[in-house]
Amino acid sequence: MLSGRTPAQDLSIDKLLERLASGSARQRRTTAVALETAADALASVGSEALKPYQASGDDWAAGWILQVLRRHQPDALAQIPGISAGGWFETPSARGIDYSAMQQALLDEDFEEADRLTSCVLRELAGEQAVKRGYVYFSEVPPMEGVDLCTLDRLWVAYSQGRFGFTVQARLLKALDGRYDRLWPRIGWKIDGAWTRYPGAFQWSMEAPEGHMPLVNQLRGVRLMDALLSHPGLQPRG
Repeated sequence: MLSGRTPAQDLSIDKLLERLASGSARQRRTTAVALETAADALASVGSEALKPYQASGDDWAAGWILQVLRRHQPDALAQIPGISAGGWFETPSARGIDYSAMQQALLDEDFEEADRLTSCVLRELAGEQAVKRGYVYFSEVPPMEGVDLCTLDRLWVAYSQGRFGFTVQARLLKALDGRYDRLWPRIGWKIDGAWTRYPGAFQWSMEAPEGHMPLVNQLRGVRLMDALLSHPGLQPRG
């Protein structure tokens, strides 16, 4: 196999950002890899790199730009408006929930912490009794505010190159004809017929299977997961 630089790595930072914003799906993935090696040039353009994207959206390219800067040029990242005030992406909430810690965890690629915070938010959305007992009943999902579920989903999608999130899991389930028994091994929640042990056996990284996060406890059956993935507030994002 031939080695050496890929064509994307030979592009200027302006061309890289243009391909990341408007290229084909394959081009965007290749460009994301090349952008990792161009962190110094990326830092030089600062917030200009984010102009093609909406803070109210979930384009993973914007999340990737922020993550590359976080890893390699944190000083440049700190100069981007919104970063020090809770995060670049907007996080509306019908309950006044502060998503800044979760957005920071995802920016840091601390997916285990982001997953823990997601569970906390779901309990808060479910109500005081869910917070007290430490878990959510499936019957508590339908009244949850759709705007908050969308915020959770948007953040996961934006900071995972589009690989994680409720709508990602729902899309995979649909492709598997709605069969949860096929979904579990597909997203790495079951291996050789055995449930993956939490937390140590889960993959808390971008290399995890598509749809691997966020986690939902399946020990009491599929009704909680089904209620979340079919929530009306998430359907427009599906």
